[in-house]
Amino acid sequence: MNDSPGWASPGSAPSDGQETGIPKPSSPVDGSGQWSSAQPPPGQWSPPSAPGNGPGMPPPAPGWGGTPQGPGWGRPPMAAKPGVIPLRPLGIGEILDGAVSTMRTHWRTVLGVSLTVSVVAEIVLILVQRYLLPEQKAVDPNATGAEVIRQATESAQSQLITSLPSTVIAMFATLITTSVLTVVISRSVLGRGVTLSEAWSEARPRLLPLLGLTLLLSLMSAGVLAVGLLPGLALGTGAGGLALTFLGFVAACAVVLWLMVRFTLAAPALMLERQPVLTALRRSAKLVRGSWWRTFGILALTYLLVIILTLVIAIPFGVIAVTVDSDGLSELLSTSSTSFGWPFLIVSGIGDVIISTLAYPFTAGVMALLYVDQRIRREALDLDLARAAGVPGYDTHRN
Repeated sequence: MNDSPGWASPGSAPSDGQETGIPKPSSPVDGSGQWSSAQPPPGQWSPPSAPGNGPGMPPPAPGWGGTPQGPGWGRPPMAAKPGVIPLRPLGIGEILDGAVSTMRTHWRTVLGVSLTVSVVAEIVLILVQRYLLPEQKAVDPNATGAEVIRQATESAQSQLITSLPSTVIAMFATLITTSVLTVVISRSVLGRGVTLSEAWSEARPRLLPLLGLTLLLSLMSAGVLAVGLLPGLALGTGAGGLALTFLGFVAACAVVLWLMVRFTLAAPALMLERQPVLTALRRSAKLVRGSWWRTFGILALTYLLVIILTLVIAIPFGVIAVTVDSDGLSELLSTSSTSFGWPFLIVSGIGDVIISTLAYPFTAGVMALLYVDQRIRREALDLDLARAAGVPGYDTHRN
């Protein structure tokens, strides 16, 4: 087992119901294969980490190892926490807190990579918007009949062309930050720091497979949407065609959502287990199996928080951008075009950089910790992590 970033080989504890390799309780010390018939009387057993309370031992202190107020077992010992999360199955709050704690504890590395990538991506995007993209034309509010359909079609095509560069740039920015920050998070779980150069050297060999995974998921989503939309589009622009197109779009979005949640842990598996693309997809499907709704809920809450963060930052910067741009307000209200000047692009770009710098590490942290949580639940990864972190009481090798 290597301590970072992959910790343990996935084959050591498969998630498909097999028991091979999962740590078992150690056998009786007498080697007989059976427990001794001379067992301590009930009520005098104590966990290994707490003082004994058998004959000749002092009673436990109130609040630890016993319940003097009434009968029953004592509280279980606390889980080890060498890093940003306790080594046990995690709650939603602990996953979110672990992502924030990683940003706070390793802020130099985390903000170093996310700020650098965000600034470069935003500069490229501003230049593309200013010099390469065509000027958008607003829809004429007085148009009627076929003119409305024609303008709506042209507007949709223009929006698609305009959003394509930003989508591609955001994809590459997310790919780089996810690869590096996943390494940082894997070390933070073990309570270890990592420099930006170390994280980059760990992540660099996995960039091409991660790019292949991203493209494959994008093509998969586009294919599903095409299958859902084509029947309605083939019927034309009549009422039946529009209704079928809408229903196909809704059905395709539901399928895409199901697939994206099912494969949401493929990127951490690809990075931390160094798996090929198709194997990472299968690993994600196994880990999410039986936990789709829980995974969906955590992802929905994560992106809701990101949306709130985006609104809190983007709205003030948008107002400032329109204010400082001498022609910004007139362009915003214009019915002929929606082209903004440099002041608007620069100020709004600064707001976008701040949003990306905070959102990239948060979402990457949630994804990586969700992957860790699922492996703890299904594959006893907490034992491997405790050994890798050097937690006292854990062997340095698997029995």
